[in-house]
Amino acid sequence: MSESAKRRLQATANHLAPGSSSGTETLAAIVKVAPESTTPRAAGKVVVITGANSLLGIGRASAHQFAQNGAKAVYICDYDDTNLDAHKHEIVAAYPGVEVHTRQFDAADEKAVQEVVGDALMRYGRLDVFFANAGTIGPNQLFSQVEADDFMETMRVNSLSVFLAAKHASPAMQKTSPSKPHPSGSIIATASVAGLRSNAGDTSYSASKAAVISMAQTISYQLAGTGVRINALCPGLIETGMTAPVFEAARARGTIKKVGQLNPLKRGGHADEIARVALFLGSDEASYVNGQAWAVDGGLSAGHPYVPGRLG
Repeated sequence: MSESAKRRLQATANHLAPGSSSGTETLAAIVKVAPESTTPRAAGKVVVITGANSLLGIGRASAHQFAQNGAKAVYICDYDDTNLDAHKHEIVAAYPGVEVHTRQFDAADEKAVQEVVGDALMRYGRLDVFFANAGTIGPNQLFSQVEADDFMETMRVNSLSVFLAAKHASPAMQKTSPSKPHPSGSIIATASVAGLRSNAGDTSYSASKAAVISMAQTISYQLAGTGVRINALCPGLIETGMTAPVFEAARARGTIKKVGQLNPLKRGGHADEIARVALFLGSDEASYVNGQAWAVDGGLSAGHPYVPGRLG
C-alpha cells in the first residue's frame, strides 16, 4: 500500500469512534443540540410575546405556534387589550397544557417590561423566549412632511421597545433553576424588509426597523458567552391588522393578485408563515442562529425592484 493510501485510510479511521454501527464499523455519534425534530419545539419554555392583540397579527399566530409546540406558559401582551382575553380562551381550549397570561401595557414602557419579565421569573423561575413584536406603521408621508414628534414616536414604539425587551429579558434568560440548569434564551425582534432595503416603507418606519436590525447585530456581541441569542425577523408584505386596508382595497377592486407581485412568489404572506419562523428562532433547533436579520418576504429582498414583463 502506498503512503498516500495509508494516509487516506488513517484519516478515515480517525472519524470512527464508539457510536452508531454501520456494517462492521462503528461511526462517531452525531452531536445533537436539540430534541428530536418530531417532538414539540418549545416544550417547557416560558414565552413572552408583545403586539399580540390583532386578530390578523403575527403575535397571535405566534402564540398559537408556541402553545401547540408544548410551551409551559405564554404571555400575550399588547397596548390594546380588546382581543387578548378571547385569544387566551382560544389558545387554552386548543392546547390545554399551556398557561396563558394576558398583559395590557405599552411595549416601550420600561417599568411594564420589567414587570412582565419579573412575573415570569417569579412564577416559573425561567424565561426562554421574548418575541418583541409590537410595532406601528408610523406616518405614511413624504419625509419632508413628517413632524419630528411623529418620527420619534415611531422610533419609540418600534425600536425602543426592542431595546427594552433585550435589556430586561437577557439577564432573566441567564437565570437557572431546577427545570433550566443552563443559561439560555432567544430574543426575537420584529423588524421588516423595510429595514433592509428602500421602497418598502416610509422614512420613519424604515429607520426604526433598520435600528432593530442593528440592535440585533450589536447586542448579539454584547451577550457573547451568555447563551442568550437575539435575531431580527424581517417580514415582507404580510396581511396583518396594519396592512389589512391594502388587502381589503385590492379585493374590492378585484386586483388582489397584484398584491406582492414584485416578489418571486407573486403573493402577499400570512401571519402564520412568520409565526413558524419565530417558533424556529425561539427553539433549540436554532441554537446556532444569532445576530441575524431573517427575511421572510417571498424573496422580495433577494433582488432589485422591477416591473414584471418590462425588463428590456
